[in-house]
Amino acid sequence: MRVDIIPIYGPNMLHSQTAERILVVDDDPAILTLLKDILESEQYNVSIARNGNEMRRCMTDKTFDLVTLDVGLPGSSGLEMALEVRRQSNVPIIVISGRNTDVDKVVGLEVGADDYITKPFNIRELIARVRAVLRRTTTHSEPRRDGNSYVKSFHDYAFNTQTRKLTAPSGATTVLTSAEADLLVYLLENVGVSCSRDDITAAMKGHDWSPFDRSLDTLVARLRRKIEPDAENPSIILTVRGVGYRLSAT
Repeated sequence: MRVDIIPIYGPNMLHSQTAERILVVDDDPAILTLLKDILESEQYNVSIARNGNEMRRCMTDKTFDLVTLDVGLPGSSGLEMALEVRRQSNVPIIVISGRNTDVDKVVGLEVGADDYITKPFNIRELIARVRAVLRRTTTHSEPRRDGNSYVKSFHDYAFNTQTRKLTAPSGATTVLTSAEADLLVYLLENVGVSCSRDDITAAMKGHDWSPFDRSLDTLVARLRRKIEPDAENPSIILTVRGVGYRLSAT
């Protein structure tokens, strides 16, 4: 399949001053080369993998700050690899795929992706999405020195809004993606308040939302499966019919 990617270069292209490590996974050599060149021009440290096995080896040998992942990989598909990664890591994942239906996007988010970009894509947009996902994760990597004011409790859970660590009532750590953590932060800031879908999506800047897809519902469902005693009959994140969602007060 031919993919038309529109690179845009110029003096206005901003450059990252960080050296975050990004793993680019795609079976198309042209796309691999293009993404590697573009991301390295933004001062990112880039590794590449052409299939699931190479991806596994890379992630065994190195730690990454972000993974971009094509869906149509030979052998293990990108969706299978995303599920595999998500079972053991909360590293941010951006799916880059030629599949552009709402169903495809929802499935990508269901398996744990933090963002979903369709081909063909604009390089400026790609870089902006990469920065946004990295910013959401790295901004919260170090806690403030102000005691435990950044630790929020709800329904016997403890959530550190700085490190994004969620501790379950059992004491175990529940791994959240950056999108799930952002959603939980917003709900915790509005405990007991019925939050409209528009307000939630507006607050979660940097995520790719569409009023015509089910991305937010999918994200809520993912978070419910991680924190609800019974995700089919939620008692923590409640649906407010005709409005949106509400985090129940404890």
